[in-house]
Amino acid sequence: MSQIYLPKRLKHNANLDLDKACVKPDLQIGFILSPKFTLIAFASFIDCLRHAADESDRSRQIHCRWNVISPDNSAVEASCGMMVSPAVEQPLIESFDYVVVVGGTLPDCLNLPPETYDYLCNAHSSGTLVAGICTGSFILAKSGLLNGRKCAVHTHHRQQLVDMFPSVIPVIDRAYVKDSGVLTCPGGTAAIDLALALIENHCGRARAVKVLISMLIDKQRAGHEIPHRRFEELTSCGNWRVERAIELMEQYSLAPFRISELSRRIGSSTRALNQAFSLTAGATPSSIWRRIRLAHSHWMLLNTNSSATEIALECGFADLPHFSRWFNREYGENPAAFRRLRQMKIRSN
Repeated sequence: MSQIYLPKRLKHNANLDLDKACVKPDLQIGFILSPKFTLIAFASFIDCLRHAADESDRSRQIHCRWNVISPDNSAVEASCGMMVSPAVEQPLIESFDYVVVVGGTLPDCLNLPPETYDYLCNAHSSGTLVAGICTGSFILAKSGLLNGRKCAVHTHHRQQLVDMFPSVIPVIDRAYVKDSGVLTCPGGTAAIDLALALIENHCGRARAVKVLISMLIDKQRAGHEIPHRRFEELTSCGNWRVERAIELMEQYSLAPFRISELSRRIGSSTRALNQAFSLTAGATPSSIWRRIRLAHSHWMLLNTNSSATEIALECGFADLPHFSRWFNREYGENPAAFRRLRQMKIRSN
């Protein structure tokens, strides 16, 4: 039976006084919540801090401390309808190691008061690192903090970011990106990866491991370990039919439907869509969609414990033989051999 071993000693916090009271935490973060913010990005990040902050599951803010901050102290509604209230007393900017703005649904999340945008700029200019989670990157871009900088953004929001902020450099294959004191994260569970990176950097590896075990997370992903996006160039190819079709293909990569239905949803005839793909991509829409699903299955074989059969069904293939046949055509080996060889290489390194 496999066992998980924790380090014998967690990192000692030199800021604890003789009564074990915390004079200064190792990591202090201020959260700015945008209107209609995404709860999963905020909750997953803050729960990582909670587990790293104390021993066991006591949740005292010892090694980590966090506050929700707001210029007017008003409660903020998440996209799911839940309300979150800020701290009664607003700490000074200088007390934070990071100021993290959590985005949400567009364009609602951009409706922040001017004071909030000024606060972000002042935090950055004073040396405090700022971070944008989910569409928080749009808020940082609107404040001017991402001009000419790289930004981790969800694939579904890439084109919106480019259209609204042309000077920002979008990155769609990273769990987080740091560029000149500004961090960005596409949101979702990638917020956990960013939180773990900050915890390990400020509080030590042992506290990051404690978070992994407490939250039942298999492993800590590096910044680059998110699914690879196939056919990114087609998202800005200049043909509206292809661009809209690719966006839907990615959204429904695990639940594909007929090309006739895809055509209807984007407002095109099936014949016109086939012609557009033939001229732009040199392939049919169905073959491109299948390769997008194969790319996702490729990532799952490397990064999950799901069986090949489970992956086949999740990625929209009829059964394992159907999946194996197409995987072999795309990658030159069957799924089982692919996973086995990669695992052997990992063990040998």
